Amino acid sequence: MKYSLSGKKVRNLAGGILLSAVMIFTAACGDEANNGSQGQVEEGKFNVVTSFYPIYEFAKTIGGEDANVINLQPAGVEPHSWTPRSQDIVTTSNAGLFLYNGAGLEAWVPNFLKGLDSDSNVKSVEVTEGIELIDSEGHTHDHGVEEAADEHAHEGEEEAADEHAHEGEEHAHEGEEHAQEDEHAHEEEHTHEEEAPASDDGHNHGSTDPHTWVSPKSAMIMAENIKDSMVEADPEHKAGYEERYEALRLQLEDLDAKFTEELSKVPNKEIVVSHQAFGYLARDYGLTQHPIMGLSPDAEPTGQDIMNLANLVEEEGIEYIFFEEMVSDKLAKTLASEAGVDTMVLNPVEGITEEQLQNGETYVTLMEKNLQNLVTALK
Repeated sequence: MKYSLSGKKVRNLAGGILLSAVMIFTAACGDEANNGSQGQVEEGKFNVVTSFYPIYEFAKTIGGEDANVINLQPAGVEPHSWTPRSQDIVTTSNAGLFLYNGAGLEAWVPNFLKGLDSDSNVKSVEVTEGIELIDSEGHTHDHGVEEAADEHAHEGEEEAADEHAHEGEEHAHEGEEHAQEDEHAHEEEHTHEEEAPASDDGHNHGSTDPHTWVSPKSAMIMAENIKDSMVEADPEHKAGYEERYEALRLQLEDLDAKFTEELSKVPNKEIVVSHQAFGYLARDYGLTQHPIMGLSPDAEPTGQDIMNLANLVEEEGIEYIFFEEMVSDKLAKTLASEAGVDTMVLNPVEGITEEQLQNGETYVTLMEKNLQNLVTALK
């Protein structure tokens, strides 16, 4: 049963949770789980390397027997606390395709790509291209603004050649300025990631929410991008890739329809989660997330953050605090215990455990369990 929290109790709760946050952060920094990647390069096969689990599963499903898919991130590890080894550079250099999420998830990618063998023919693809990204404040912006700006500038330059030369030149100049501004902003973002202090270990997400795959709507775009990149890099097996992609697309469409239908019927729309991983899910299905931690599960909350959450739980009548299986649940369980509410798993599907693999779990089955838990918590 829930009970009212006094101001003093909220402050004590905030202090206790902040202490837990420091302990979790310290443990995360000291626990670099760098076990081997999943799979190795096979001679005579089209080899695809992926940066983490959801991309790996989609690529493996689409690739079937026509592709050998290798996941750099080991089972049981989530991407926020993982960085590649030197052997991963060798593996990727010998592959035909490297698929990564982008949107700031893998801040190590720019330097990783620079480290590939100079004679490598691997093609790298950012699979979130085309998804409307969310920044850390919850605002959205189109992924691929630079391309649109470049096209706009090019159109202006073409207009400069016709009888309206003066207007065309102005249009081109505006387009070039727009493209330069977007390019400058893009460069600043990547510089911010690349110049992160050594203590960040390359896990700085900047201002963009990278957790695109947690929404089935975004997952559909990612799957199509993966299929397209595989077809382009290995056209010999185009028919097989497209056939298997179509089966996956239907699964994801069905999953999207279930989320849309079920979450449209729940009376409550507020979710308190362990870290800010559910922005795309919330945006696409009408929910509002309130994270204990930031975009990374080791991003420490402030005392004011904790006080606000404790008050929110009471004011909104929230009955469950969601936690994750692959990161510490101490913060979520402490907040839930003090607020007199229960806890439940909400999986960001950032990785998969060995046990889940053995049980035949997939992105779709894990997301279906997420939906069941959301419906239970919000009814």
